[in-house]
Amino acid sequence: MHGAAASLLRRRDERAQVTQIELFFDLIFVFAVTQISEFLRAHMNGMGAFQALMLFAAMWWGWVYTSWATNWIDPERRPVKLLLLGLMFCALLLAAAVPEAFTTRGLAFAIGLSAMNLGRSVFMLWALKRHDSVNYRNFQRISVWLGAGALLWLLGGLSPEPLRIFLWAIALVVDFAGPVNGFYVPGLGRSATQDWQVDARHMAERCAGFVLIALGESITVIGANFSSLHWHVPTAAAVTFALLSAAALWWIYFNDAAERTAHAFAHAQDIGKIARAAYTYVHGLLIAAIIAIAAGDAFLLETPLQHASAGQNLLLLGGPTAFLLGNGIFRRMLHPRFPLSHLYGLALLVVLAVASLWCSLLVLSFGVFITLLAVIFISNALASHL
Repeated sequence: MHGAAASLLRRRDERAQVTQIELFFDLIFVFAVTQISEFLRAHMNGMGAFQALMLFAAMWWGWVYTSWATNWIDPERRPVKLLLLGLMFCALLLAAAVPEAFTTRGLAFAIGLSAMNLGRSVFMLWALKRHDSVNYRNFQRISVWLGAGALLWLLGGLSPEPLRIFLWAIALVVDFAGPVNGFYVPGLGRSATQDWQVDARHMAERCAGFVLIALGESITVIGANFSSLHWHVPTAAAVTFALLSAAALWWIYFNDAAERTAHAFAHAQDIGKIARAAYTYVHGLLIAAIIAIAAGDAFLLETPLQHASAGQNLLLLGGPTAFLLGNGIFRRMLHPRFPLSHLYGLALLVVLAVASLWCSLLVLSFGVFITLLAVIFISNALASHL
């Protein structure tokens, strides 16, 4: 494979900016997040939740790998722009196949995901070959791991449902195990996180942008349901609590803690290690949590006075729990301790889970909002004493 004659890499003597083509690329994932949220609402059982988690993990992995790639290559160069446009078509196929991914469109889903992962890796090998020998060797290893995963995705897409789920679960294990193992390949060795020269600010901004995409799905669910339902006091109250909870999630993540964490990330001793753990893995948990909350909001707005089922409880309470846990772990990776405010919030959610046996969806939503508000106030109070 002949490498690119002119370097397509970003200059490392200046801060990498998030470009317009990267933001345009993200738009397709607005659709993908909506598709997964709707899949979760339509399959309210244990297997449906597991399938939704698999679909989300595959989608997230495709997006976050692309963010790593554009941290190294310059999206302002025409070949990189064309790559991102091509990846958008792959992501569109993947997202469009989500509702029937475990029935009639499994192969389409697998083709979209595999083409996205392998196409990006081949491009990176071509772009890096003559210009970054260390990263070129790294992407040789990555390509082997993604190739093994793609084979399993495609075999699963060709298989009937029970076998498909099994093969796709193994594919996800392979995909997620790669970074943890330094993409070890016999004969090619193992990557060290110190070799992953990441622009920390760019990575932090990209992942924060995806948090906004997920929160945008929450707002879409709230607005779409409110406009189509009969307007009465319980519906108005449900909309209010759902919107305030979305705002509280935004505040908890984006208030100055996010900026302080990004600053600590940029000055960490092993930036590659933090990028792998905090932004590649933990942010996946944050996004999944917001999607679960959005799915729960849809049930809240439809029947606010109904008592929550076990599945609805899991969405309305499990989503905020996963968010506080994920955000706390994220903060802990770059600060001395797990945030005390988040521990109080998790304790309140446990109390709310017990009380949910006697609560309507509306009361439960109010309790979640009060819990998130308490996290904000406790966090601000503790910060004022530092």
